[in-house]
Amino acid sequence: MLVRLSIRDVVLIDRLDMTFGNGLGVLTGETGAGKSILLDSLGLALGERADSGLVRTGADQLSVTAQFELLPSHPAHRLLKDNDLHGEDDSLILRRIVTRDGRSRASVNDQPISISLLRQLGETLVEVHGQYDTHGLLNPATHRDVLDLYGAAAKARAACTGTWSLWRAARSAREQAERDLAAARAEEDTLRHAAEELDGAAPQVGEEAELADRRALLMNSEKLAEGLSAALQTMDAGGGGVEGIFRAAQRALERVAPMAPAILAPVLDAFDRAAVEAAEAHNMLEHAASTIDLDPQALERVEERLFALRALARKHGVSCDELPAVREEIHRRLRALDDGGSDLVGLAQAEQAARLAYVETARRLSKARQSAAKTLDSGVARELPPLKLDKARFVTRIEDLPEEQWGSDGLDRVAFEVATNPGSAPGPIGKIASGGELSRFMLALKVVLARVSPIPTLVFDEVDAGIGGATAAAVGERLAALAQDLQVLVVTHSPQVAAKGNHHWRVAKHVSKGTTSTTITSLDHAARCEEVARMLAGEVITPEARAAAASLMGA
Repeated sequence: MLVRLSIRDVVLIDRLDMTFGNGLGVLTGETGAGKSILLDSLGLALGERADSGLVRTGADQLSVTAQFELLPSHPAHRLLKDNDLHGEDDSLILRRIVTRDGRSRASVNDQPISISLLRQLGETLVEVHGQYDTHGLLNPATHRDVLDLYGAAAKARAACTGTWSLWRAARSAREQAERDLAAARAEEDTLRHAAEELDGAAPQVGEEAELADRRALLMNSEKLAEGLSAALQTMDAGGGGVEGIFRAAQRALERVAPMAPAILAPVLDAFDRAAVEAAEAHNMLEHAASTIDLDPQALERVEERLFALRALARKHGVSCDELPAVREEIHRRLRALDDGGSDLVGLAQAEQAARLAYVETARRLSKARQSAAKTLDSGVARELPPLKLDKARFVTRIEDLPEEQWGSDGLDRVAFEVATNPGSAPGPIGKIASGGELSRFMLALKVVLARVSPIPTLVFDEVDAGIGGATAAAVGERLAALAQDLQVLVVTHSPQVAAKGNHHWRVAKHVSKGTTSTTITSLDHAARCEEVARMLAGEVITPEARAAAASLMGA
């Protein structure tokens, strides 16, 4: 709910800090005192369009800060998370600044955000109903969600969303297969030529690297052969080679080793190891020399293969190691052609099965909506007569959408409609009802929807316009009932409505030293009685008015 509103330099308001509580809060005051400024300020904090003309004369900018306390499950937290913003579990602070030149900045919990995101957050926090309201429940786009929430259709809607996703996936698979088949048929000759070319080449993963290494070796084969031969000749010098030298030295030491075993034993071991290593090195050198290919045509064959693979890779726009995968994909497309599109038959059958499953779950959702609509219409109908709308009708219209407009939310278009005169056909609630009727329709609807409303704060601007007496008292009673489940703020000229408030503020205009300003005063019980008496009597408050006010306050 809204717990604090701070306003700086908005039209006639210099500096204002208001705190709010649970229940019904009422704002009263003379016409033109500035009640609309307060609502405009709140609207700025909620993302409504800014006007530089709202900046108070003499100020460079205005600012409005609204603080809300919310449950951890409130949808505003999801919006913050989706936009990588940090938030507290129970607190949300929205701030809006508008400069004299019309520039506007917004933040949430001191983190800069776009005005669009501010508006999205605001729509989850406060719903304003006034004579000229054009959003909230007056927006038909919200009606289906509201009805589903009222009818507790979460499971049916989730099932519908699931089968819709499966149908879309099946349809996408079938459409992709059709596109692939059509493309394959259009380029069949090219595909078959590419398949023959790749089959003839039979490329292997890793082959390019092997060929490149082989090519580098062959390009230096003569120099390598010369070097290896020279090394072998050096090792074979003296007849016995390097190993023979070590063995001869070893034998010479063995004859005198018993004379100094501690000194010569390690030397003999070293000569033995050296002889073994020399023999192994000689063998490896001979093997390396034998592998050098001095065939002058070998280099030509390796280069021809390497360059052919690289040419194929460039032709298909891939690396050489990806050519086997390209080959397999081309053969897959050719198999699809040769099968005559038999895969499409299976995909089409799967799509049709998915469609039937979606329609079945969507019909169940429609049935739940029809049931919820009857209950909602009956509930609203009971609320209309006390609100002086006894001749009016409220109708929840549910219509089938054309298939091209089906979606994850089902097959239905939902709209709240009203008829204000007997015999007239129901029409869109925002177009049929007059200003005063509109607010009362919204009040009746909100009373019925209160237990499922995701929006914690409701604001009614002059919901009592054009009514009085028993009807105004009925409006007050319903606002009070609504405030048991939600936080409700109402701007009113009706003493019957004002008397029902849990909190009361008076809005007044003052002129001092040639400057006009608007002030808002929180009233205690005695001041509330006096204000209700003023609303009853006018400028001169009589004892009778005070007595009537006390009666209303005690009622």
